[in-house]
This record gives sequence, structure tokens and C-alpha cells, in this order.
Amino acid sequence: MKFSTKEDVEAPAEIVFGAVSDFAAFERSALRRGADVARVDPAAEAGVGMTWSLRFPVRGKMRRVVCELDEYDPPSGLRCRIEGKGFNGMLTLGLVALSRSRTRLAVQLEVKPQTLAARLLLQSVRLNRASYTRRFEGRVQKFAADLELRHLTSRAP
Repeated sequence: MKFSTKEDVEAPAEIVFGAVSDFAAFERSALRRGADVARVDPAAEAGVGMTWSLRFPVRGKMRRVVCELDEYDPPSGLRCRIEGKGFNGMLTLGLVALSRSRTRLAVQLEVKPQTLAARLLLQSVRLNRASYTRRFEGRVQKFAADLELRHLTSRAP
């Protein structure tokens, strides 16, 4: 199952990449939403090999996944590999500079079931695909709008 969306952001690619690679902010956001987040790797700097262990509720049951940063290419994007019980996935964030002050953010999430139980879980997601797609696109749009607002207010005199 694949979800993807693109959003144009009124900010330079370096600013957008800084926001999508602000892993501490994403950790805090996940904690506020009820997930348990633990950084697994000892690396101090952002880069390939960063790993997190996450636990979060999905359809009434706590699920555990391990997310590892596979690709870290400033300012063009990053990719995380996601592994859970019964499924694997990939989260890809790509950035394309449209101009000096405008960037296209492409977000793609792909989840592949590995077991029958995971296939059944993803089948229920497929049945509600439109709802999940709207939520996915809405979160990316909100992220882009918040980033634009922060960028514009930081440039204001």
C-alpha cells in the first residue's frame, strides 16, 4: 500500500530540509500524540544509521516499529526504512528547488505486509483508503503551511 503527496513550500530548500530533518521535533510530536519513542543508536549527529524504536496504537492495539534512516542527502531528501511485526515500509521525503524561495516537498509512504495478519490489517486500510489518504495529505499540507509561516515570520523585520 502506498501513500504519496506533493506540496509546494514558499521557503528555500535548505530551510525545508532543516525542518524535515528536525528529528527532535518529530520525536516530541509523536510523544504528544501518544506514541512511545526511544532513540536506539548512539550517534550524536544527524545522518545515515539513526534509529528509533516506536510504539503507537493502531486499530486498538499497540504496534512496535523500528525506523532507521537509510539515506540522508541534504538538501535533496532523506529515506527511512520501517520494520514492524509482519510488515516493512519505506518513508521517502524528496525536495526539489523550484526557485531560490520555493521548494517542492514530495512525501511517499509505502507499507508492504509480510504475514497474513498484516495483509488483513492493510486490507482494512484499503477499504478506508480515501480517509487515510485525506489524513496523510492533510498532515503534509499542515506541515508545509506551518513551515511557510515560521519562515515568513523569521524573515520579517
